[in-house]
Amino acid sequence: MEITNPKQDSKVWPGESNEAFPEVFCHVPPPPKTKKPGQLSQEQIKQFVQDGYLIIDDYFDKSELEPVKDWIDDLVDDLAEQLFKAGKIKDLYKDFGTFKRLTRIDQDYPGANIVLLKRAQQVPKSLQSLWANERLLNLAEQILGPEVWGNPVWNLRPKVPRDEVTTVPWHQDAAYMDNESYSQFVLSAWIPFLDATEENGCLKFVKGGHRSGKVAKHQCCHGDTFYVRLEKDEMERKLGVDMARDVVAAPVKYGGFVLFNNIVPHGSTVNFSSDIRWSVDLRWQKPGSSFGLWGLKKGVEMRSSTNPSVHIDWDTFNEIDRTTLQEQYVNAIMEDEFDTTLHGPWMKQWEIVHHNRHTAAVRDDPAFWQLRG
Repeated sequence: MEITNPKQDSKVWPGESNEAFPEVFCHVPPPPKTKKPGQLSQEQIKQFVQDGYLIIDDYFDKSELEPVKDWIDDLVDDLAEQLFKAGKIKDLYKDFGTFKRLTRIDQDYPGANIVLLKRAQQVPKSLQSLWANERLLNLAEQILGPEVWGNPVWNLRPKVPRDEVTTVPWHQDAAYMDNESYSQFVLSAWIPFLDATEENGCLKFVKGGHRSGKVAKHQCCHGDTFYVRLEKDEMERKLGVDMARDVVAAPVKYGGFVLFNNIVPHGSTVNFSSDIRWSVDLRWQKPGSSFGLWGLKKGVEMRSSTNPSVHIDWDTFNEIDRTTLQEQYVNAIMEDEFDTTLHGPWMKQWEIVHHNRHTAAVRDDPAFWQLRG
């Protein structure tokens, strides 16, 4: 059963803000005195600041990415074994490989991709090496300055073909964070593990949608998902964009990635291919500021001007399971270890105009009792 609530435009929701920080998001950093490996040209930096995103091709060697794909295979294998043992799937589908196996598992047990997403909270050594890649940190330093921390929010994304829950509506990343993060620049790298195309649902952006320095009013939740969504007319009204002119796709080949900030509107379309479009989101920001996660988890120091040999404390970072804390924050009900719903503090930030199974599991949601009797 689904409940759709009428809009209540007169109410101000916690995530709403009229503050603007264009100086934070439109600042062009000066050229480095000495350019380091992996850093961008000044022309690329200016384009990134102007558009809010930048496609960077041919950046990684395959040897830097293949270990992460091996980790993905291990995650899927572990999930398959557990689901099969529990009688949830009828086969292990071992012969289907990285880009098709989870699709077959998800056909047997719909929502398996969500279960996998929730379990991918420990940063393995392969991903540690990628996130703290010397060249990537040089690039982050070029934009953020000499003090660089990894943001606590990172994600593995299995975009299963023709799946609503992996088709992401328009949003600003800041809309998933607490309000203190609205004035903090977060640098994101979206890294695919195959060629990302319009057919398999590459990212799309509203070019220049960050220039106002504002976070627009979002709604929750989109379709049968846990995503917030940003309406086109709201973007045009508050962010000053033209949706007929400014929407652009961002295809990128394997070995490249897309760089973007945390307030440029973006999303992705349906994966119409036959392969899973695997990707990871990695993020960096300056220290001494809110990490945007309601105090649930701190970031991890990666680079310091006073300590050129920073020891990245992955053990402490991995001790805290962000997904579990987010679900505790909203007092969510979990059916079992294979629960296919996902919840978090963003559900309290915005008006819930559409209730579904994800919002229904939040015990302080007034629709909870209506949906469950």
